[in-house]
Amino acid sequence: MGSPAPRPRCPLQEQRARWERKRACTARELLETERRYQEQLGLVATYFVGILRAKGTLRPPERQALFGPWELIYGASQELLTYLEGGHWGQGLEGFCPHLELYTQFAANAERSQTTLQEQLKKSKRFRRFIRLQEGRPEFGGLQLQDLLPLPLQRLQQYENLVVALAENTNPNSPDHQQLTRAARLISETSQRVHTIGQKQKNDQHLRRVQALLSGRQAKGLTSGRWFLHQGWLLVVPPRGKPRPRMFFLFSDVLLMAKPRPPLCLLQSGTFACRALYPMAQCQLHRVFGHSGGPCGGLLSLSFPHEKLLLMSTDQEELLRWYHSLTLAISSQKN
Repeated sequence: MGSPAPRPRCPLQEQRARWERKRACTARELLETERRYQEQLGLVATYFVGILRAKGTLRPPERQALFGPWELIYGASQELLTYLEGGHWGQGLEGFCPHLELYTQFAANAERSQTTLQEQLKKSKRFRRFIRLQEGRPEFGGLQLQDLLPLPLQRLQQYENLVVALAENTNPNSPDHQQLTRAARLISETSQRVHTIGQKQKNDQHLRRVQALLSGRQAKGLTSGRWFLHQGWLLVVPPRGKPRPRMFFLFSDVLLMAKPRPPLCLLQSGTFACRALYPMAQCQLHRVFGHSGGPCGGLLSLSFPHEKLLLMSTDQEELLRWYHSLTLAISSQKN
């Protein structure tokens, strides 16, 4: 007699089995990466924060500016790991959520932290020697302090990915499903706030750089409160005569056209004089040519109530970047 045919498995049982496999895999990854994360947090807390405090190499305000709430983040990780190692995923992550504000504070301090590190390395020989000595310890495996400082922000992104996956693959009837779902939502909200802080810091850096490139009385405060989108050289095509190269700076609300200062202006060499500001809310944009994707570049037409600009680039990819950036700026003013 032949062996009996295998009984078909219930689809619901198969779904539950898949959930369990994915949950177990995600839980294992969360636990293993948390152990490594806590180890690295502890190295910085012990060999940098703690010894700097004991030796008095940095004054307390400088130490706080450099590390922010590092030790509190370390303590929160220690507490979380205790729960994870005991298999109490929902309880541990729910208890961890009140500490998420530390990550928002850390993100808000990130730019100041990097600035403080570079300033202290530049002006303090004692601090440079200390950093070099600690980074040379075998525990750090060749990593430098500047490589370790972004660690909490990198871990927050990992938290979001792992905890969301853990919640999604937990049976809705499980006792910790609600705890995990709530933790996933709070971690995702914190991650979004941190992302917004990072975007603003990058934008502020761009604005300071652009402001430093602009000279003259008209340039003062031109970048204040704006969002930077793009910059680069374009050729302005006049009704008659040859095209003229101009530097353009695009912000969310205006397009700034600038002309390089002549080399004879020694104090302003390498800077640009503002020649015109064009409001993007009043702009109508068209591609005159440059649709085919060929190598010969193209021409953009920008129409304003009292002026029309024809801007040319010989680089097709750069023209496309300008077209997309200008389109984004115009649409942002209409919303």
